[in-house]
Amino acid sequence: MYYHIIDARYIQEYIIWMKFKDGTEGEINFFHDLDGPIFEPLRIKDYFKQFDLQGHTLHWKNGADFAPEYLYQLVKERCMAVVP
Repeated sequence: MYYHIIDARYIQEYIIWMKFKDGTEGEINFFHDLDGPIFEPLRIKDYFKQFDLQGHTLHWKNGADFAPEYLYQLVKERCMAVVP
């Protein structure tokens, strides 16, 4: 599925660059997406930086993650995507 994230890097603040299986790539500023108890720890920048890729999406140690389809949509909507 082309929504799968194949690479991701922390940029700065609450911004993560990611690349999807179909070649779509872009940066997302997650500052306004960190609502609710599961995402509260991610407001601490040092914790936010400590993500990995699990299940084709971004994942944090406390179990927080985002659906890869949602992240793909955000990249497209926020006009930060670069499609080679």
